[in-house]
Amino acid sequence: MPTKKLIAPFYERLALTLVGFFALGYLIVIGKDLLDPLIFGFIFAILLLPISNFLEKRLRLPRSMSSLVSILLLITVIGGILYLVGSQISNLANDWPMLKKQVEQSLHELQEWVQTSFHIQAANQMKYVKDTADQLMASGTDVLGTTFGAISSLMIFYVFILIFTFFILLYRRLLLRFVIWVFRDENSHVVMDIVENIQSILRQYILGLLLEMVIVASVAITVFWIIGIKYAALLGIIVGLFNIIPYIGIFTALLLSTLITFATGNIGKTVTVVISVIGIHAVDANFLLPTIVGSKVRLNALISFIGIILGEMIWGLSGMFLSIPVIAIFKIIFDRIESLKPWGYLLGGDYEYKKAPAEEMKTE
Repeated sequence: MPTKKLIAPFYERLALTLVGFFALGYLIVIGKDLLDPLIFGFIFAILLLPISNFLEKRLRLPRSMSSLVSILLLITVIGGILYLVGSQISNLANDWPMLKKQVEQSLHELQEWVQTSFHIQAANQMKYVKDTADQLMASGTDVLGTTFGAISSLMIFYVFILIFTFFILLYRRLLLRFVIWVFRDENSHVVMDIVENIQSILRQYILGLLLEMVIVASVAITVFWIIGIKYAALLGIIVGLFNIIPYIGIFTALLLSTLITFATGNIGKTVTVVISVIGIHAVDANFLLPTIVGSKVRLNALISFIGIILGEMIWGLSGMFLSIPVIAIFKIIFDRIESLKPWGYLLGGDYEYKKAPAEEMKTE
């Protein structure tokens, strides 16, 4: 007599799933120093995989050499962007006397406004500023030490990313065989489907972000040039670069653009720049982002927003960057495992309504 397979009730399966998520989250928190550069390396390896395959198959380079050349090309591209930004900043530094004069004049006007509005004499204001400056100088050694430590840690973090990228590219076949072996040969077609979709979606997501960044930067440079902003190229690049940081990037770009414009122009141009940056972000958030990036990962806005907040809480700024691609990976896995398909549906957007259970469709 065949035995009937017992299925646990929903609340029991839900409890086990949540316990698993909490355990995974705890491991992610304590393993940040290892997992953070490892996931970045994994994403960069996926992005560089077509280049590495081309160098390996067409140019007959060894896998180690093709992986190394791919990473060097990535470093060259990033270095070119940094050089472009640095050259613009150097132009800004050349105008330091003019900037200093503009800032001093603005501070003088601010001083008069404070004296008129709050009846605080200029001498008292300068005394407060002097006391604050003395306190900052007294703690200058600690600030410099902390800054140097932060920069050193950041450089080590970048080096680890490049090392992980190289090794993932080098041992990609070994890693794939390991995953297939772990989940047994009879599930190899599912594993390969997941792997191929992860590669495709993450690559499209990264390329979509880069395309969005280029479009936003180009539009911002054009608008600032039409307005007559002196450092239109620098401000446009800043808006484009910071735009890829979810939610807080626009505020950072707005602050930097406002400060630089105020130091080199007048109030009218500053207000125009503020309105322009907000307008560009509105167009990007409502049209470019859903079309270029959102369609690649296919996550609904609520889950994306929650994921970004959780990513920032767990790993800070890097967590905000990684939250969307990591959630997209989970969605790909959930969609291909029968018991986890409801979770995949939860992460998806409204376009997936046809995949919902028939009973739910009847209630809508």
